[in-house]
Amino acid sequence: MSEEKIKVGITQGDINGIGYEVIIKTLMDSRVMDFCTPIVYGSPKVAAYHRKALNVENFSLNHIKDISEANPKRANIINCMDDEVRVELGKSTEYGGQGSLLALKAATADLKEGKIDVLVTGPINKANIQSENFSFPGHTEYLANEFGAKDVLMLLVSDTLRVGVVTGHVPISKVPSLITVEAILTKLRLLNKTMVEDFGVSKPKIAVLGLNPHAGDKGVIGEEETNVIIPAIKQANDEDIVALGPYPADGFFGSDSFTKFDAVLAMYHDQGLIPFKVINFETGVNYTAGLPVVRTSPDHGTAYDLAGQNIASPNSFRHALYLAVDIYRNRQKYRELTADPLVSHDPNAV
Repeated sequence: MSEEKIKVGITQGDINGIGYEVIIKTLMDSRVMDFCTPIVYGSPKVAAYHRKALNVENFSLNHIKDISEANPKRANIINCMDDEVRVELGKSTEYGGQGSLLALKAATADLKEGKIDVLVTGPINKANIQSENFSFPGHTEYLANEFGAKDVLMLLVSDTLRVGVVTGHVPISKVPSLITVEAILTKLRLLNKTMVEDFGVSKPKIAVLGLNPHAGDKGVIGEEETNVIIPAIKQANDEDIVALGPYPADGFFGSDSFTKFDAVLAMYHDQGLIPFKVINFETGVNYTAGLPVVRTSPDHGTAYDLAGQNIASPNSFRHALYLAVDIYRNRQKYRELTADPLVSHDPNAV
């Protein structure tokens, strides 16, 4: 199998947050260039502003106009913004939203054309990025639309825990109506598929959480477990997916039961993400499973309150970059093993 260096596209995210800080701190380690060629989609002017704010003197990004100019021994940057851009550290601004979107669009276009191999997205502000050109709850939904993926799965990943969610960026009031047998089955199929193809787990063991406290307590505290979740698990088992549950979320995470599984499927965003971030905040990665391309991101936001103070940890972003490269290589291995180049490229095949 070819081990040529992977081209990693990196979007700047919100220019007023900690995106550039974690990017710069990650790319200052020259060992990154041993296994990949990083290309930041952003603004050399903004990057220089952040470098100065961080008092970084021994590092600079190689300014290029096209991927073909990327230096494989350097961290590169492509300009996506005009010179009128203004950085206002710690503030949500129109420029911040525009910069997030311009970088994302440019990187997505290059990813579609195969100019870059994987995408690592910097944190955005989901409010200021909204415009007539972007009306999505976040990166996940935007990329699913761009790549024609009918179903995707938000998956939080660390060395010790992988958590997917049935419902993502939706109000909590809408969650119960969205918990259906088909919705759970779709996510279980995606989770099983990504464990096999993207993580190299041959027969993944998946824990399914309940929706209600105590997983409904046999109908005393809700009937979704009996009427929806258990039937979905049984059907998944019939499809040769090793899914077990439903488990009460509090006891499941509190007793370390998660260590006995390859992955966990939570019913809604906070049910899965709160315990994940408590356990793995510094090293967690957000991965979008179900896309025909590889996209990861750190599991934190813009952190305006930390911007420009040189105190933000780059660990989550660094792990996001590593994971993107690992998944890309795992997919290559899987295709070679199955001798079918289409096996992991159809976003609707689960």
